[in-house]
Amino acid sequence: MRQNYTASDRSVPFYSDPKIGLRIHTAIDTDTMTQFEKTDQRFMRAALKEAKKGLGLTSPNPAVGAVLVLRNRIVARGHHRQAGGPHGETECLGNFGRRVPETAKLYVTLEPCSTTGRTSPCTNEIIKAGVRDVVIGAIDVNPRHSGRGILLLRNAGIKVQTGVLADECATLNEAFNKWILTRRPFVIAKCGMSLDGRLTRPSNEPRWITDRVARRHAHVLRAQVDAILVGAETVRADNPQLTVRGVNKARQPWRVVLTRSGNLPRSARLFSDRWAAHTLVYKRKSLGHVLKDLARRKVTCLLLEGGGDVLGQALDARLIDKVHFYVGPILTGGPVVACAGRGVNATHNAAHLARVSYTRLGQTLLVTGYPEFGKITLRE
Repeated sequence: MRQNYTASDRSVPFYSDPKIGLRIHTAIDTDTMTQFEKTDQRFMRAALKEAKKGLGLTSPNPAVGAVLVLRNRIVARGHHRQAGGPHGETECLGNFGRRVPETAKLYVTLEPCSTTGRTSPCTNEIIKAGVRDVVIGAIDVNPRHSGRGILLLRNAGIKVQTGVLADECATLNEAFNKWILTRRPFVIAKCGMSLDGRLTRPSNEPRWITDRVARRHAHVLRAQVDAILVGAETVRADNPQLTVRGVNKARQPWRVVLTRSGNLPRSARLFSDRWAAHTLVYKRKSLGHVLKDLARRKVTCLLLEGGGDVLGQALDARLIDKVHFYVGPILTGGPVVACAGRGVNATHNAAHLARVSYTRLGQTLLVTGYPEFGKITLRE
């Protein structure tokens, strides 16, 4: 069973994230929408569905989807499949296979690129195909592209509409958006814990704190990131693989180990399996240094999988952009906490989760949200 619940403050319709440059809409009044707006949203959702097919496969490029609509019917679809391959709108137009009728409308989740990289500019392909009407979800935050593609299309006489499901389209590429603007990876803290916030279990015990449904979900999350980081103690105690399993066509992420002593078992899976060349070890380096180096390696999204000391360090340093905490329905007690570190000196300095959602995965509760610091208001 999977159920979703979202907590949002409807008195504040927009949430701004200055780190990523996004403006997130938390509530939409569908009663005031026109039929044209509803139609645009319906087709943009179809484009989003296409874009999601590329999650985890396109890095360091953003995931992009597109649909071509003629007489209120989708006649072609496309998405960006991998870096260096055709972009979503180009694939969509190629799938249509002929000159686009003037009455057709192209829906694309992200502003078309306007510069030459490993592929020609998408704006050129759109103009050449004869498209006369384009609907764009999110504006590209990349300074090389931002607004330029829209201007080029309009100068070519193409009608361009922007902002349809803009926040959903932007959130889809939240990792890319942070990386391209800050040259730091988007950091997701992931943890499977007991109801009382513990990781405690007897050594060498095969049982898991969370159930099988949650673990399958966690592999899907792994498939969408570029690297997974753990501490040395996790390597010694758990001998993890840190690979994606059970997800079709997934790329294997970098496996990153943080260690003070460098004393790591060479027989560990990370150093002896077929993905050993994909393992990076950082000795006596701060998390900040590691993030900077990973960004240089074009890691746009990093998954912190623990243990508690590493998660605590990241929390203390305010390096976490998002959390995925899987909470199992058990109480273990014991000394091993999910997030260690120094902790806060006052409650109002604690991390408060914004845009919180709760998803039931079997008997496990998944809590996701975006930490904000120093924004808690205490009430009597």
